[in-house]
Amino acid sequence: MIIEVKDLHKSYGDIQAVKGISFSVEEGMLFSLLGTNGAGKSTTISVLTTVFEQTSGEAKVGGFDVIKEAQKVRELIGIVFQDSVLDAELSVYDNLMTRGSLYGYQGAQLKAKVDEVVAMTDLTELAKRAYKTLSGGQKRRADIARALVHRPKILFLDEPTTGLDPKTRKDIWQLIRSLQEKHGMTVLLTTHYMEEAAESDDILIIHQGEIKAHGTPEELKKNYCHDLLKLEFSDGSRLEQQLENTKEALAIIEEHKESIEHIEIISGTLDDVFLNLTRGLDAHVD
Repeated sequence: MIIEVKDLHKSYGDIQAVKGISFSVEEGMLFSLLGTNGAGKSTTISVLTTVFEQTSGEAKVGGFDVIKEAQKVRELIGIVFQDSVLDAELSVYDNLMTRGSLYGYQGAQLKAKVDEVVAMTDLTELAKRAYKTLSGGQKRRADIARALVHRPKILFLDEPTTGLDPKTRKDIWQLIRSLQEKHGMTVLLTTHYMEEAAESDDILIIHQGEIKAHGTPEELKKNYCHDLLKLEFSDGSRLEQQLENTKEALAIIEEHKESIEHIEIISGTLDDVFLNLTRGLDAHVD
């Protein structure tokens, strides 16, 4: 496992942001921390990236302890924060050159690293433009490029598409998937967009600092939501029934087939999973 978390706690004074969570991430996986604002997602990712120290528990990234071996962890990871850390006045290219130099790259090697990441993130036509002139989606690609200059093994993305329009979110998501699939990169992201989490290999749903569920998208839908059968009859009446599995619909339809006017089967979604797990609960700290 490239990320291992055991009984992780993080408190801010009397406020418990993370309450003893445990999970692991396989190398090369696209892993999502899913939850509303205040669930504890950003706090968890901040501990894993050595920004904060946990109150108790253990966390390892790439086999290195995030407190005792923090520098080795930092060498393995790239981070895209919710708020950009790039210089608004500099061009995208100059921002990336500056970032690369912080990792000790110089001369031809530095240029090669930056050229590579510019191509990887489809920024070639934008490289000479000032960061401040870019659109939201273009800025986000530049932020991701900054995190990739040193070719990290693990990429952390904290709410990478917040505030972007649906098309731009889709474009950024395609870039993230490409990095994971083509370059074998482990990607861990936080999100509150259910449709994004549905594209992940593995999902951890957290709420108020606690784990509510963990599994693949299909496992979560199977365990925490149901398909819904809707029938409309010739006399105008309707029937709605939850299904433990889709095959159940066959017997119900057979029973009412003489009077059915319309049939609809609605598949359960991650939205249903999330609502079923968190309904009635309030969030406080992220």
